[in-house]
Amino acid sequence: MNNLNHGVHHATPYKVITVILLIALAFMFLFPLYWIITGSFKTAKEINATSPAWWPSEWVTTNYEKLFSRRTAPLFELSVPTGISVNEKVDGEGQRVGPRYDITTKKITGPEVPAAIRWLINTVWMAVASMILTCITATMAGYSLAKKRFLGRGLVFSVIVCAMALPKQVILIPLIREMSALHLYDKMGAVIFPIVGWPFGVFLMKQFSESIPGEMLEAARIDGASEAKTFLRIVVPLVKPGIGALAIFTFINSWNDYFMQLIMLSSTSNLTISVGIAQLQAELSTDYGLIMAGAALAAVPILTVFIIFQKYFTQGITMGAVKG
Repeated sequence: MNNLNHGVHHATPYKVITVILLIALAFMFLFPLYWIITGSFKTAKEINATSPAWWPSEWVTTNYEKLFSRRTAPLFELSVPTGISVNEKVDGEGQRVGPRYDITTKKITGPEVPAAIRWLINTVWMAVASMILTCITATMAGYSLAKKRFLGRGLVFSVIVCAMALPKQVILIPLIREMSALHLYDKMGAVIFPIVGWPFGVFLMKQFSESIPGEMLEAARIDGASEAKTFLRIVVPLVKPGIGALAIFTFINSWNDYFMQLIMLSSTSNLTISVGIAQLQAELSTDYGLIMAGAALAAVPILTVFIIFQKYFTQGITMGAVKG
């Protein structure tokens, strides 16, 4: 009884208003997800009705059937090296300048499946690979900028900060030329590698690395630990909350980067879920049920990643707020 009275006594108007506002904000953020999921099971008549239907009167799977039946694509495609071929190498004037050695490959394709499944696999692979590579490079770069002293350190960090404000459209043409020169255009690497050098990731991990006590690093060096061992055993565990926050940011940024996916990918087998749904939509009149089914399918991996990294994300945001 005393504990109950104690809790009631501390239920101040400020706390009550705060709880009400948090509940209202949670409802505002969850309502679009609720609307997409329920809308994906509605009939076209209910979706296009003037007065909204808050709950499907009849649960149908027509939208998902259309999503999985419009196109097909191989489940996977692998290029396996089979040997080396010798060809003539010519210069710009067509003159022979010597032999050219090319690697011959054989393409192995999987069974045909609905294209939406292949698109979802492509998107998950793109986002996960971008997340892992970005976390590795950003953690190493952030630690170097925070704890190492070298010539031009301040200039490098200034360039990174300036790059954060650089619109992606400004470097689009050079980026396309670079991907074409590397033979990565219309491949997943064309949307993975440009994200790996994310300036925001380097900036974020530098701020977290600043909090690492220099005495711990010095003690590790005195004990004979190598630079790699110091980084893996001391630095990484201390900045793990920052890595978790960066993982979520990178995954969502890569997943939602519709502009780069639209420019860099063209063949049906290499599309992502968002670009694929847009192409299906372009073939038909506006079909909101199909769009909602695709959006509901695309939301599953994002929610999964957030649930997995939620603890680290919360710690990262809290630590960042304390530092600020």
